[in-house]
Amino acid sequence: MTGTSGGLTAFFAGRAGRRVSTVCAALGGFAMMSSGLAPSAIAADVQSKQWYLDAMNADAMWQISTGKGVKVAVLDTGVNPHTSSLKGQVLGNAVPKAVSYNATTDYDGHGTSMAELIAGTGAGGGLRGLAPGAKIIPYRVLVKGVKNTIDKRKTPSVEDAIRAAADSDAQIISMSFAGDIIDPDEEKAVKYAQSKGKLMFAGTGNDAESKNYIGYPAAYPYVVGVAAADEKGKVGKFSEHGNYVDLAAPGLNVPYWCDATFRSYCNDGDGTSMATAIASASAALIWSAHPNWTANQVLRSLIDTASRDWPKNKPSNYLGYGLVRPRKVLENSGINPGSAATDPLSFENGTGVTGVTASPSAPASTSSQAPKNTSGGQTSAAGSTSESSDDTTMWVALGAAGAALAIGGGAFAVIRSRRKA
Repeated sequence: MTGTSGGLTAFFAGRAGRRVSTVCAALGGFAMMSSGLAPSAIAADVQSKQWYLDAMNADAMWQISTGKGVKVAVLDTGVNPHTSSLKGQVLGNAVPKAVSYNATTDYDGHGTSMAELIAGTGAGGGLRGLAPGAKIIPYRVLVKGVKNTIDKRKTPSVEDAIRAAADSDAQIISMSFAGDIIDPDEEKAVKYAQSKGKLMFAGTGNDAESKNYIGYPAAYPYVVGVAAADEKGKVGKFSEHGNYVDLAAPGLNVPYWCDATFRSYCNDGDGTSMATAIASASAALIWSAHPNWTANQVLRSLIDTASRDWPKNKPSNYLGYGLVRPRKVLENSGINPGSAATDPLSFENGTGVTGVTASPSAPASTSSQAPKNTSGGQTSAAGSTSESSDDTTMWVALGAAGAALAIGGGAFAVIRSRRKA
């Protein structure tokens, strides 16, 4: 986001001018940014602003799966279970007492926004989640936006929240935040969660236009780093890039709660936070349809069916293996998810992240003519051709039932060197 509507001063890149905390991703420290438009701009009909639902053909997917039976742990600013869209969706009692401090009290609005993007029912005109049948287990985590001394002392660390989520029956851990400091204890918690069979997503961060630091927890092994893309499939110019980016999801022009009063939604939220929530919801849809799959198989299916027009063995520094398309998994009842025990990111996770790949001479762009990077790819997901009617309707084409993606033809053209250790 690019506005200053208040809230976290940590990782919400965009919402109050890209705030940073050790939890930054779509609503910043939580990684989210806002346009600064007046709340009344979309409060009357927030669902009409959720462009990606049509683009991903959500109505058709919901005929197959709504995410029912899947629980998603949301590590964030807390989740308000009383919004019209989240009534009955938040399992506050599932949070262990040791890490339950204010888990169902959201001091910023970010965590509630992420929860609604994942599992909101849309009741009362609220946000519709991509996986409305899923349930949310909320965890408030310690980030820079926590100012009160008592809150700082009682709010769980990211490490403790990850471990608690790992011990819960949540299958997915969604972390819409990012920081630029490696925490060995946090990394150990991530590895513990992986050993418990959890699938973890985190935003890459929203500071690509300035320092473009390596974002954690996205850059830890076993965490899926998620970048943000717009309606045309182009990477957001704020979306941090490097060899730890694994997938991309819608993360621009997404509505969100303006603040902790929960009186109105704001328009045009940008951030890898939103992308993380939507990627997590995509995984929930797939896991619900295939309850016997492991985290490895759910992730592999997302990678194998992702939209891209570059070689799968040369992931993009900007969009990873491509744009998530859960529809392509759900519509193929005979899809092969591969080995249950084999990590689809084994090369990356085995070698670790050695640093951010050098940026091209020009930064990532959302223009129709993206500048070339040094490896021959483009910094935009829009494709190698100039703007066309195909480009402007790319998301819709990718989401429409039965639409065929012509790999190699104009959806994305971003190539990266992947984790060279």
